[in-house]
Amino acid sequence: MPVSVVVGGQFGSEGKGKVALELARRSKESHVIVVRVGGSNSGHTGYTKDKRKYALRQLPAGCIDRNVDVVFPAGSYIDVNILLEEIELLQYPKDRIFISPYARIISDEHKLWEAGSKLGRDIGSTGSGVGAAVLASVARGAQNFPLSSLDAQHCETLSAFVCDTSERLRKWLSKGSRVIIEGSQGFGLSLLEGGYWPKATSRSTTAAAALSEAGLSPLDVDEVVMVLRSYPIRVAGESGPLFGETTWEEIARRKGSDLDLREYTTVTKKLRRVGVFDVKQVKHALDVNKPNILVMNHLDYIGKSHDLDNTESELSKFIVKTQDMLGQSINFFGFSPFDIFSANKIFV
Repeated sequence: MPVSVVVGGQFGSEGKGKVALELARRSKESHVIVVRVGGSNSGHTGYTKDKRKYALRQLPAGCIDRNVDVVFPAGSYIDVNILLEEIELLQYPKDRIFISPYARIISDEHKLWEAGSKLGRDIGSTGSGVGAAVLASVARGAQNFPLSSLDAQHCETLSAFVCDTSERLRKWLSKGSRVIIEGSQGFGLSLLEGGYWPKATSRSTTAAAALSEAGLSPLDVDEVVMVLRSYPIRVAGESGPLFGETTWEEIARRKGSDLDLREYTTVTKKLRRVGVFDVKQVKHALDVNKPNILVMNHLDYIGKSHDLDNTESELSKFIVKTQDMLGQSINFFGFSPFDIFSANKIFV
């Protein structure tokens, strides 16, 4: 079955949104559906073909061209106000948005609880309410738990979007449509397998988990795409260990550039921490996710695309060394927010 699962292999911000958008644009199938799992605690960035930037927290970046169906399955967490704002921002066709009745709603109550929990200080949480919404859902109305849980079928504001998304996805797949599951965050943040608990997010962020949240079968998948970046990041504050932590200024110095490379988080607008490529972590991510496609973004932090033709360049040496240590080829290279290279061909 034509299902692509896009996941991050580090700590998020690897460029999954750009990749999901690229998969949608070059799909051989005429009908494409993008499934957004997770919640509003991470930003997904993509650019239109005329290079207008959209940083989205609810809608998937894979929908920026406004020509795909968008599904929020049972394993999604929805901040209603953010979703409606993004629908308005993109002027997205409302008849192309489908929400499972079992998708959970993030409330002001959840955000307030997180603000009082000090998770933002202790683990670098964005405080978006997703973790509290997960807790409330798992508590199942327990009398001694302080938070309530609401699903989409009981949220009047979303009533026009609610349908049986599992049934709809199955019908689309039976007709040969392409489904792209746009995962959120990265493997190192995964609650179960990432290895950094409690400095983790509130969900599992693997390909298998994304598929489960989407309500689909492992037998549906023909493509697992793992996205990496040359220099991994973590969010600001006490967000957990980061191998070979360095500075943005040092990365620019190594490249021989005086450009300001500093990155800021989409949700909290704080300066990201940055480290060097951690082969051990990525190999663990490869073992758990078993991707058949690897994408490496942010290679412009090491060199330029034309350096790929020079086997003696720092860029070529980095790619060869990385592939050798991972034991797997990198299929696509990214040097900007707009495109990826494969076998000397650029997809725009």
